[in-house]
Amino acid sequence: MHRRNAILLLAALGLGEAVAAGQTPAATSPRMKFLALIDRPKVPAAPAVSTLVIKGRIAWEEFTFSSEAGQRVPGLTAALAGAPARRPAVVVLHGTGDSKEGMIPLLEAFATRGFLAVAIDGRYHGVRAIDSGAYVRAILEAYRTGRGHPFLYDTAWDAMRLVDYLQTRSDVDGARIGMLGISKGGMETYLAAAVDPRIAAAVPVIGVQSFAWALEHDAWQPRVETILGAVAGAARQDFRPVDADFVRDFYDRVVPGIYNDFDAPAVLPLIAPRPLLVINGDSDALTPRAGIELSAKAAERAYRDARAPDKFRLLLQPDTGHEFTAAAQRAAIDWMAKWLKP
Repeated sequence: MHRRNAILLLAALGLGEAVAAGQTPAATSPRMKFLALIDRPKVPAAPAVSTLVIKGRIAWEEFTFSSEAGQRVPGLTAALAGAPARRPAVVVLHGTGDSKEGMIPLLEAFATRGFLAVAIDGRYHGVRAIDSGAYVRAILEAYRTGRGHPFLYDTAWDAMRLVDYLQTRSDVDGARIGMLGISKGGMETYLAAAVDPRIAAAVPVIGVQSFAWALEHDAWQPRVETILGAVAGAARQDFRPVDADFVRDFYDRVVPGIYNDFDAPAVLPLIAPRPLLVINGDSDALTPRAGIELSAKAAERAYRDARAPDKFRLLLQPDTGHEFTAAAQRAAIDWMAKWLKP
Protein backbone atom coordinates (compact mmCIF):
# COMPACT_ATOMS: atom_id res chain seq x y z
CA MET A 1 0.00 0.00 0.00
CA HIS A 2 1.02 2.78 0.73
CA ARG A 3 0.39 6.42 0.42
CA ARG A 4 -2.48 6.11 -2.10
CA ASN A 5 -4.29 3.44 -0.07
CA ALA A 6 -3.67 5.35 3.15
CA ILE A 7 -5.31 8.39 1.55
CA LEU A 8 -8.31 6.28 0.53
CA LEU A 9 -8.61 4.98 4.09
CA LEU A 10 -8.37 8.50 5.49
CA ALA A 11 -11.15 9.59 3.18
CA ALA A 12 -13.29 6.64 4.26
CA LEU A 13 -12.73 7.60 7.89
CA GLY A 14 -13.92 11.16 7.35
CA LEU A 15 -10.52 12.81 6.89
CA GLY A 16 -10.87 13.34 3.18
CA GLU A 17 -11.27 17.13 3.20
CA ALA A 18 -7.63 17.87 3.90
CA VAL A 19 -6.55 15.14 1.51
CA ALA A 20 -8.79 16.44 -1.27
CA ALA A 21 -7.25 19.86 -0.80
CA GLY A 22 -3.80 18.37 -1.28
CA GLN A 23 -2.82 19.01 2.32
CA THR A 24 -0.76 16.71 4.50
CA PRO A 25 -0.95 18.37 7.92
CA ALA A 26 1.54 17.23 10.53
CA ALA A 27 -1.34 15.86 12.61
CA THR A 28 -2.44 13.51 9.84
CA SER A 29 0.99 12.17 8.88
CA PRO A 30 1.15 9.58 11.70
CA ARG A 31 -2.40 8.57 10.77
CA MET A 32 -1.38 7.92 7.20
CA LYS A 33 1.68 5.94 8.28
CA PHE A 34 -0.28 3.79 10.71
CA LEU A 35 -3.14 3.15 8.29
CA ALA A 36 -0.63 2.23 5.60
CA LEU A 37 1.13 -0.16 7.96
CA ILE A 38 -1.98 -2.03 9.13
CA ASP A 39 -3.94 -1.97 5.88
CA ARG A 40 -5.07 -5.25 4.38
CA PRO A 41 -7.77 -6.25 1.88
CA LYS A 42 -11.20 -5.59 3.31
CA VAL A 43 -13.80 -8.33 3.27
CA PRO A 44 -17.54 -8.10 3.99
CA ALA A 45 -18.19 -8.14 7.73
CA ALA A 46 -20.86 -10.83 7.23
CA PRO A 47 -22.04 -10.59 10.86
CA ALA A 48 -23.80 -13.49 12.52
CA VAL A 49 -25.79 -12.75 15.69
CA SER A 50 -27.08 -15.32 18.17
CA THR A 51 -30.50 -15.35 19.80
CA LEU A 52 -31.06 -12.67 22.42
CA VAL A 53 -30.78 -13.96 26.01
CA ILE A 54 -32.19 -11.89 28.88
CA LYS A 55 -30.67 -12.32 32.33
CA GLY A 56 -32.19 -10.04 34.93
CA ARG A 57 -32.24 -6.53 33.45
CA ILE A 58 -29.57 -7.22 30.84
CA ALA A 59 -30.08 -8.54 27.31
CA TRP A 60 -27.04 -10.45 25.99
CA GLU A 61 -26.06 -11.37 22.45
CA GLU A 62 -23.11 -13.23 21.02
CA PHE A 63 -21.94 -12.32 17.52
CA THR A 64 -19.13 -12.84 15.07
CA PHE A 65 -17.92 -10.83 12.09
CA SER A 66 -15.08 -11.00 9.59
CA SER A 67 -12.30 -8.45 10.07
CA GLU A 68 -10.17 -9.84 7.24
CA ALA A 69 -9.86 -13.02 5.21
CA GLY A 70 -9.64 -15.98 7.56
CA GLN A 71 -10.40 -13.96 10.71
CA ARG A 72 -13.83 -14.27 12.36
CA VAL A 73 -13.97 -12.06 15.43
CA PRO A 74 -16.20 -13.28 18.28
CA GLY A 75 -17.97 -10.69 20.40
CA LEU A 76 -20.48 -10.15 23.17
CA THR A 77 -22.99 -7.34 23.67
CA ALA A 78 -24.95 -6.24 26.72
CA ALA A 79 -27.79 -3.73 26.91
CA LEU A 80 -30.74 -2.96 29.14
CA ALA A 81 -33.67 -5.09 28.06
CA GLY A 82 -36.32 -2.93 26.45
CA ALA A 83 -34.01 0.09 26.06
CA PRO A 84 -34.63 2.61 23.23
CA ALA A 85 -33.81 1.37 19.75
CA ARG A 86 -30.76 3.58 19.17
CA ARG A 87 -28.23 4.24 21.88
CA PRO A 88 -24.51 4.98 22.23
CA ALA A 89 -22.11 2.04 22.25
CA VAL A 90 -18.92 1.46 24.22
CA VAL A 91 -16.35 -1.08 23.06
CA VAL A 92 -14.29 -2.67 25.86
CA LEU A 93 -10.92 -4.20 24.90
CA HIS A 94 -9.29 -6.66 27.31
CA GLY A 95 -5.67 -7.00 28.36
CA THR A 96 -3.05 -9.70 27.88
CA GLY A 97 -4.27 -13.17 28.78
CA ASP A 98 -7.88 -12.08 29.22
CA SER A 99 -10.96 -12.44 27.02
CA LYS A 100 -14.32 -10.87 26.26
CA GLU A 101 -15.85 -12.91 29.09
CA GLY A 102 -13.45 -11.26 31.51
CA MET A 103 -15.05 -7.95 30.58
CA ILE A 104 -18.58 -9.02 31.60
CA PRO A 105 -18.68 -6.95 34.84
CA LEU A 106 -17.72 -3.81 32.88
CA LEU A 107 -20.24 -4.64 30.15
CA GLU A 108 -22.96 -4.95 32.75
CA ALA A 109 -21.95 -1.64 34.34
CA PHE A 110 -22.04 0.19 31.01
CA ALA A 111 -25.32 -1.49 30.01
CA THR A 112 -26.92 -0.40 33.29
CA ARG A 113 -26.04 3.21 32.39
CA GLY A 114 -27.85 2.93 29.04
CA PHE A 115 -25.08 1.92 26.65
CA LEU A 116 -24.83 -0.97 24.27
CA ALA A 117 -21.64 -2.48 25.71
CA VAL A 118 -19.45 -4.59 23.43
CA ALA A 119 -16.39 -6.79 23.97
CA ILE A 120 -14.41 -8.91 21.51
CA ASP A 121 -11.63 -11.44 21.86
CA GLY A 122 -8.30 -9.95 20.79
CA ARG A 123 -5.99 -11.80 18.42
CA TYR A 124 -4.81 -15.10 19.90
CA HIS A 125 -6.98 -14.60 22.99
CA GLY A 126 -10.20 -16.18 24.20
CA VAL A 127 -11.66 -18.57 21.66
CA ARG A 128 -9.23 -17.20 19.06
CA ALA A 129 -6.33 -18.94 20.85
CA ILE A 130 -5.58 -22.53 19.88
CA ASP A 131 -3.79 -22.97 23.22
CA SER A 132 -2.10 -20.92 25.93
CA GLY A 133 1.07 -20.48 23.86
CA ALA A 134 -0.62 -19.26 20.67
CA TYR A 135 -0.07 -15.54 21.36
CA VAL A 136 3.66 -15.87 22.04
CA ARG A 137 4.14 -18.14 19.02
CA ALA A 138 2.33 -15.65 16.77
CA ILE A 139 4.52 -12.76 17.95
CA LEU A 140 7.67 -14.82 17.47
CA GLU A 141 6.52 -15.80 13.98
CA ALA A 142 5.96 -12.12 13.16
CA TYR A 143 9.52 -11.39 14.32
CA ARG A 144 10.92 -14.18 12.15
CA THR A 145 8.92 -13.46 9.00
CA GLY A 146 7.94 -9.80 9.18
CA ARG A 147 4.34 -10.81 8.44
CA GLY A 148 1.45 -9.77 10.65
CA HIS A 149 1.30 -7.66 13.80
CA PRO A 150 -0.28 -9.86 16.49
CA PHE A 151 1.00 -7.56 19.25
CA LEU A 152 -1.34 -4.51 19.35
CA TYR A 153 -1.78 -3.60 15.70
CA ASP A 154 -3.90 -6.50 14.44
CA THR A 155 -6.39 -6.07 17.27
CA ALA A 156 -6.48 -2.31 16.63
CA TRP A 157 -7.50 -3.22 13.06
CA ASP A 158 -10.17 -5.58 14.41
CA ALA A 159 -11.47 -2.79 16.67
CA MET A 160 -11.80 -0.45 13.69
CA ARG A 161 -13.64 -3.13 11.73
CA LEU A 162 -15.87 -3.61 14.79
CA VAL A 163 -16.81 0.07 14.47
CA ASP A 164 -17.73 -0.65 10.84
CA TYR A 165 -20.08 -3.38 12.04
CA LEU A 166 -21.57 -1.37 14.92
CA GLN A 167 -22.44 1.45 12.55
CA THR A 168 -24.67 -0.96 10.61
CA ARG A 169 -26.72 -1.95 13.68
CA SER A 170 -30.14 -0.41 14.09
CA ASP A 171 -29.71 -0.26 17.89
CA VAL A 172 -26.52 1.84 17.76
CA ASP A 173 -26.11 5.57 17.21
CA GLY A 174 -23.07 5.47 14.94
CA ALA A 175 -22.02 8.99 15.96
CA ARG A 176 -21.73 7.94 19.62
CA ILE A 177 -19.30 5.03 19.76
CA GLY A 178 -16.72 5.08 22.53
CA MET A 179 -13.80 2.77 23.29
CA LEU A 180 -12.21 1.72 26.56
CA GLY A 181 -9.26 -0.67 26.78
CA ILE A 182 -7.28 -2.13 29.66
CA SER A 183 -3.48 -2.58 29.53
CA LYS A 184 -2.84 -4.15 26.10
CA GLY A 185 -6.38 -3.06 25.25
CA GLY A 186 -5.52 0.45 26.44
CA MET A 187 -2.71 0.67 23.90
CA GLU A 188 -5.00 -0.70 21.20
CA THR A 189 -7.59 1.90 22.22
CA TYR A 190 -5.36 4.93 21.84
CA LEU A 191 -3.91 3.63 18.57
CA ALA A 192 -7.36 2.97 17.07
CA ALA A 193 -8.81 6.24 18.36
CA ALA A 194 -5.85 8.20 17.00
CA VAL A 195 -6.51 7.08 13.42
CA ASP A 196 -10.29 6.49 13.45
CA PRO A 197 -12.32 9.65 14.13
CA ARG A 198 -15.51 7.60 14.32
CA ILE A 199 -14.40 6.66 17.86
CA ALA A 200 -16.16 9.53 19.58
CA ALA A 201 -14.59 9.13 23.02
CA ALA A 202 -11.67 7.09 24.34
CA VAL A 203 -10.51 5.82 27.72
CA PRO A 204 -7.16 3.99 27.59
CA VAL A 205 -6.59 2.37 30.99
CA ILE A 206 -3.13 1.41 32.36
CA GLY A 207 -1.85 1.44 28.79
CA VAL A 208 -0.63 4.95 27.99
CA GLN A 209 3.16 5.15 28.14
CA SER A 210 6.19 6.30 26.23
CA PHE A 211 8.05 3.32 24.80
CA ALA A 212 10.86 5.69 23.81
CA TRP A 213 11.24 7.06 27.34
CA ALA A 214 11.35 3.53 28.77
CA LEU A 215 14.05 2.47 26.30
CA GLU A 216 16.11 5.57 26.94
CA HIS A 217 15.89 5.27 30.75
CA ASP A 218 16.41 1.53 31.23
CA ALA A 219 12.76 1.03 32.22
CA TRP A 220 11.66 -1.26 29.40
CA GLN A 221 11.88 -4.58 31.25
CA PRO A 222 8.40 -4.74 32.90
CA ARG A 223 6.65 -4.08 29.58
CA VAL A 224 8.77 -6.68 27.79
CA GLU A 225 7.95 -9.24 30.49
CA THR A 226 4.34 -9.30 29.25
CA ILE A 227 5.59 -10.90 26.00
CA LEU A 228 8.85 -12.29 27.36
CA GLY A 229 8.42 -15.71 25.76
CA ALA A 230 8.47 -14.15 22.31
CA VAL A 231 11.27 -11.68 23.08
CA ALA A 232 13.49 -14.32 24.68
CA GLY A 233 12.82 -16.76 21.83
CA ALA A 234 13.79 -14.14 19.26
CA ALA A 235 16.98 -13.31 21.20
CA ARG A 236 17.97 -16.97 21.37
CA GLN A 237 17.36 -17.33 17.65
CA ASP A 238 19.71 -14.42 16.91
CA PHE A 239 22.26 -15.28 19.64
CA ARG A 240 21.80 -11.88 21.28
CA PRO A 241 21.27 -10.74 24.86
CA VAL A 242 17.90 -9.23 25.76
CA ASP A 243 19.00 -5.63 26.20
CA ALA A 244 17.64 -2.26 25.10
CA ASP A 245 19.30 -2.48 21.68
CA PHE A 246 17.77 -5.88 21.02
CA VAL A 247 14.34 -4.74 22.24
CA ARG A 248 14.46 -1.80 19.81
CA ASP A 249 15.19 -4.22 16.96
CA PHE A 250 12.43 -6.53 18.18
CA TYR A 251 9.93 -3.67 18.23
CA ASP A 252 11.05 -2.58 14.75
CA ARG A 253 10.04 -5.97 13.37
CA VAL A 254 6.97 -6.75 15.47
CA VAL A 255 5.41 -3.32 16.18
CA PRO A 256 7.30 -0.92 13.91
CA GLY A 257 6.96 2.70 14.98
CA ILE A 258 5.84 1.95 18.54
CA TYR A 259 8.68 3.98 20.09
CA ASN A 260 8.61 6.87 17.60
CA ASP A 261 5.78 7.61 15.13
CA PHE A 262 3.16 5.65 17.11
CA ASP A 263 4.39 6.23 20.64
CA ALA A 264 1.75 7.73 22.94
CA PRO A 265 3.27 11.27 22.93
CA ALA A 266 2.95 11.22 19.12
CA VAL A 267 -0.52 9.72 18.75
CA LEU A 268 -2.54 10.91 21.75
CA PRO A 269 -2.65 14.45 20.25
CA LEU A 270 -4.39 12.99 17.18
CA ILE A 271 -7.45 12.17 19.29
CA ALA A 272 -8.10 15.87 20.02
CA PRO A 273 -10.68 17.34 20.25
CA ARG A 274 -12.63 14.15 20.99
CA PRO A 275 -13.02 13.35 24.70
CA LEU A 276 -10.01 11.45 26.07
CA LEU A 277 -9.62 10.20 29.63
CA VAL A 278 -6.23 8.61 30.36
CA ILE A 279 -6.18 6.36 33.43
CA ASN A 280 -2.92 5.02 34.85
CA GLY A 281 -1.53 3.88 38.18
CA ASP A 282 0.96 6.31 39.67
CA SER A 283 3.24 3.42 40.67
CA ASP A 284 2.89 1.12 37.66
CA ALA A 285 6.26 -0.23 36.49
CA LEU A 286 4.74 -1.24 33.14
CA THR A 287 3.89 2.41 32.42
CA PRO A 288 6.55 4.55 34.14
CA ARG A 289 5.14 7.80 35.46
CA ALA A 290 7.60 10.03 33.62
CA GLY A 291 6.49 8.47 30.31
CA ILE A 292 2.84 8.94 31.22
CA GLU A 293 3.42 12.61 32.02
CA LEU A 294 5.33 13.12 28.78
CA SER A 295 2.38 11.64 26.88
CA ALA A 296 -0.15 13.69 28.84
CA LYS A 297 1.69 16.95 28.21
CA ALA A 298 1.62 16.30 24.47
CA ALA A 299 -2.12 15.63 24.68
CA GLU A 300 -2.74 18.71 26.80
CA ARG A 301 -1.06 20.92 24.21
CA ALA A 302 -3.18 19.45 21.44
CA TYR A 303 -6.40 19.93 23.38
CA ARG A 304 -5.47 23.53 24.23
CA ASP A 305 -4.70 24.18 20.57
CA ALA A 306 -8.07 22.63 19.65
CA ARG A 307 -9.77 24.88 22.25
CA ALA A 308 -11.11 21.82 24.02
CA PRO A 309 -9.08 21.58 27.25
CA ASP A 310 -12.08 20.19 29.14
CA LYS A 311 -12.15 17.13 26.88
CA PHE A 312 -8.81 15.80 28.11
CA ARG A 313 -8.12 14.46 31.58
CA LEU A 314 -5.32 12.44 33.12
CA LEU A 315 -6.40 10.35 36.11
CA LEU A 316 -3.40 8.98 38.03
CA GLN A 317 -4.72 6.40 40.50
CA PRO A 318 -2.91 7.09 43.81
CA ASP A 319 -0.64 4.42 45.29
CA THR A 320 -1.66 2.05 42.49
CA GLY A 321 0.30 -0.27 40.24
CA HIS A 322 -0.97 -2.08 37.17
CA GLU A 323 -4.60 -2.09 38.26
CA PHE A 324 -7.95 -0.63 37.20
CA THR A 325 -9.45 0.29 40.56
CA ALA A 326 -13.16 0.44 41.34
CA ALA A 327 -12.95 4.22 41.73
CA ALA A 328 -11.27 4.55 38.34
CA GLN A 329 -13.92 2.30 36.76
CA ARG A 330 -16.64 4.62 38.06
CA ALA A 331 -14.74 7.61 36.66
CA ALA A 332 -14.43 5.91 33.26
CA ILE A 333 -18.14 5.12 33.08
CA ASP A 334 -19.03 8.66 34.18
CA TRP A 335 -16.71 10.07 31.48
CA MET A 336 -18.39 8.07 28.74
CA ALA A 337 -21.84 9.00 30.07
CA LYS A 338 -20.89 12.69 30.19
CA TRP A 339 -19.78 12.87 26.57
CA LEU A 340 -21.84 10.18 24.82
CA LYS A 341 -25.05 10.96 26.71
CA PRO A 342 -26.93 7.64 26.90
